[in-house]
Amino acid sequence: MRRTATVLLAGLLAAAGLPAESAPAVERKQVGARITENVPEIPADLVERLERYQNTRGASFVGWTRDGGMLVATRFGETSQIHRVAAPLGMREQLTFYREPVQGAAVAPASGPDVFVFGKDVGGSEFWQLMAYDLGTRETTLLTDGGRSRNAGALWSRDGRQLAWSSTARNGTDSDVWVRDMRTGDARPVVTEGGSWRASGFSPDGRRLLVSRYVSINDSRPGEVDLETGRLRMFPVAGGTASIAGMTYAPDGRGVYYVSDEDVDGRTSEFRQLRFHDTASGRMEILSAHVPWDVQDFRIAADGRHLAYVANEDGIGRLRVLALPEHREIPVPALPLGVVGLGDFSPDGSRLALTLNTPTAPSDVHVLDLAAGSLVAWTRSEVGGLDTDRFVTPELVRYPTFDSVDGAPRTIPAFYYRPAEVPAGTRLPVVVNIHGGPEAQALPTFNPSIQHLVNELGIAVLVPNVRGSAGYGKTYLQLDNGMLREDSVRDIGALLDWIATRPELDPERVGVYGGSYGGYMVLASMIHFGDRLRAGVDIVGISDFVTFLTNTESYRRDLRRAEYGDERDPEMRAFLERISPLANAARIRSPLFVAQGANDPRVPASEAEQIVERVRGNGGEVWYLLFEDEGHGFRKKTNADYFNAATVLFWQRHLLDGDV
Repeated sequence: MRRTATVLLAGLLAAAGLPAESAPAVERKQVGARITENVPEIPADLVERLERYQNTRGASFVGWTRDGGMLVATRFGETSQIHRVAAPLGMREQLTFYREPVQGAAVAPASGPDVFVFGKDVGGSEFWQLMAYDLGTRETTLLTDGGRSRNAGALWSRDGRQLAWSSTARNGTDSDVWVRDMRTGDARPVVTEGGSWRASGFSPDGRRLLVSRYVSINDSRPGEVDLETGRLRMFPVAGGTASIAGMTYAPDGRGVYYVSDEDVDGRTSEFRQLRFHDTASGRMEILSAHVPWDVQDFRIAADGRHLAYVANEDGIGRLRVLALPEHREIPVPALPLGVVGLGDFSPDGSRLALTLNTPTAPSDVHVLDLAAGSLVAWTRSEVGGLDTDRFVTPELVRYPTFDSVDGAPRTIPAFYYRPAEVPAGTRLPVVVNIHGGPEAQALPTFNPSIQHLVNELGIAVLVPNVRGSAGYGKTYLQLDNGMLREDSVRDIGALLDWIATRPELDPERVGVYGGSYGGYMVLASMIHFGDRLRAGVDIVGISDFVTFLTNTESYRRDLRRAEYGDERDPEMRAFLERISPLANAARIRSPLFVAQGANDPRVPASEAEQIVERVRGNGGEVWYLLFEDEGHGFRKKTNADYFNAATVLFWQRHLLDGDV
């Protein structure tokens, strides 16, 4: 279906004190689930040039199968689905076939049923329902209520007889921990204390379950529930508040491994360390004390002989493997510089599956043989027939910002993608790409859109980790909290200052791009530094913190208040209203492209609609794109391809002065 309509925003302009006759015309078109306003027709030759970049794909590890093969997640159609691979570089046999992507798949242990569990929502709503796929019969069974509940974090007991997960089924707001008996089908909530709870690990005998309440990225509250009596026992946290994750019982059940940034002997710990607590003696051992970075994940082999963990060292993943129970580090081969995703040990404990991703290669699954010390590729994903030698590896740079640390200027890390073979004297246009979260971290992963900008359009790309980003310590993480929100925006101003000092970069041609919280940063940057920004692309971004906190799904509201501030407090509400882009939209004078999913449970579509109307009401140029079958981002290939093509056209028009 295709509809075209012209809308005059006379009422909005009148409210803004502007004459109705100056209202810009809005050309609205609908093609299937895609709605555009003032987005020009995408030229066919642009689509053709993008085709190879948009047909790259990656694969990630899901779990081992009992026949020695594995399951992986990859996309061969519209969305990512589950595939089976029987041997290294073997064919990928697709098992799930849905228009919606599957997520959070977990394979049952070899001693349990021959099934895997996965989550699936509708249209990006994130009301995931858990499904069990029987690898023998190839039949799928719905495990959860099938309604408007959010179910995630599936976790198997060691014998495969029980499945735990988090669910909002009880009241739609609180995330309780549920457990299902996979033999009888009986399911019950075992933690209903209120708040956002997660299951971490079953005891070896299946009678106890480690759980935690997530309050914020800085505050997790661990405990243990007795599954027979229902008694919940909370653990003490050194220092009162800490980030604690990944709690797992030791193979013999006599201790717990976990990741934590708790204080040690009264001293503040900046980073999340891998720790072991011996429950019999009460002794706590820090296993990653020699690594001054966050430990992001770990796995323990089912046979109890090895533990693997990955540390995030300035954005680069570093793998280490320990022999248990003595915690002795054993040698492993060097991995490519990039991001390491821990898969799992094989059922016999002899091999470790990894998902490796680098700036110049998409994710693929590799297997480390512990005895041989060899690394074997199990998948080799496509790169659209492109010459990977032309792909650009970013340089990690640090630029000074407005404040100081120990008397020296604070520096902000950023990944700098620079086109190769630039003629002398050329000044490159720049796109600043800001991550969301805000408690996230931009990593040097493969990004075909960035590679296209750099290699085909000659645009330099800078990807900063402004204050508030994870990965650089507890202090850095909290530098943008509450009333400090706009200090992260000031970090973008400092990056624009740095760009002006670089002879190869053109400070007169800079655009800004970001999604979710990064979308807020786009809007805020265009408000504060509009005279230095040519254009901006805002994807599912926050435009007003008060309306965002009011309208985000109820199960997320308190989690977001912990980061942004509580809008129910009059002083905080006044601050949030004052800094919100919607209140300052009159200062956005550069062209703006806003893209949104209609079903977004995190940042509702109303956030996009109100900033589009306000900027247009002030006479600004806005392209608007809405997908009726998407949520917080674009997970269907056709939609993502269109958005990417429209974004390239936007940069050509507004950053490259119309050059193609």
